[in-house]
Amino acid sequence: MDIPVGWSVVLIVTALWNLLIWPRFWQRIVADPRSRDADGRATTFLTVHSVLIGVSLALALAVGVLGVLTLF
Repeated sequence: MDIPVGWSVVLIVTALWNLLIWPRFWQRIVADPRSRDADGRATTFLTVHSVLIGVSLALALAVGVLGVLTLF
């Protein structure tokens, strides 16, 4: 694939940003009292955010790989 180096760098920076931000957000979600019910079971709040974070991290990895591959 042949794209300008600048766009490859944008893809890599975007991936790094997402890989840095989402795990920190996960820490806040897990610590949030809305994440667990009175019995300690996961709530919809935790489930939805888990899916959101998982998909975002998967996309970040894909974008990062694409960015690296387009450099060469």
